[in-house]
Amino acid sequence: MKEIVLDTETTGLSVKDGHRIVEIGCIELDNLVPTQNSFHCYLNPERKVSEKALEVHGYTDEFLKTKKKFKDVMLNFLSFIKDKRLIIHNAEFDLAHLNNELKILGKEIIKNEIIDTLVLAKNKFPGSSVSLDALCKRYRIDNSKRDKHTALIDCDLLSKVYINLIDQKEPKLDFQINDQKNRKDSVGKVLYFKKVIKPSPEEIKKHNQYLKNSLKKNFFN
Repeated sequence: MKEIVLDTETTGLSVKDGHRIVEIGCIELDNLVPTQNSFHCYLNPERKVSEKALEVHGYTDEFLKTKKKFKDVMLNFLSFIKDKRLIIHNAEFDLAHLNNELKILGKEIIKNEIIDTLVLAKNKFPGSSVSLDALCKRYRIDNSKRDKHTALIDCDLLSKVYINLIDQKEPKLDFQINDQKNRKDSVGKVLYFKKVIKPSPEEIKKHNQYLKNSLKKNFFN
């Protein structure tokens, strides 16, 4: 199954205060293995970056004013995430900003299935810090390059954290989900999956040859 690890950076915290997206980063996973496919862009938010946000990601108004606007990258972004589960840390924040950008353009909001790793971590480590940095420390993931919050670096770290978070989990059956529509509308619903490693054609060939030789030897001896 293909999934998208997604992160955004913004001009500030709340869309209610008119804040906009300045960066989108996405990394594709295929059966929990990162592929070479990614999506990344800086955006002109058409407003000033707040001082607190500037401290977080370091993107200045001067740097952003020459970048594309969300309307210029929207179709490529939506195509990249189409029909794929989204992995987001604190999904409520990122989805609020992404959906706000879509609403401004008169488009439908994102209805992909979502796994919120913040919820996942809170359930697994109740009472402990579950920030991305804290989870990297817990799982001994090198985050030394993260001196600032940048979308692609955060996606790379989150993909590693996500794999660790679900690796020791048993599959969770949710009998309340009856159809695909409900699955797509279940924002923040956490589902767990075991990693399945499939043998390559060469491995299957060698295995079959081994069985053939072994059975032949045992039968005639």
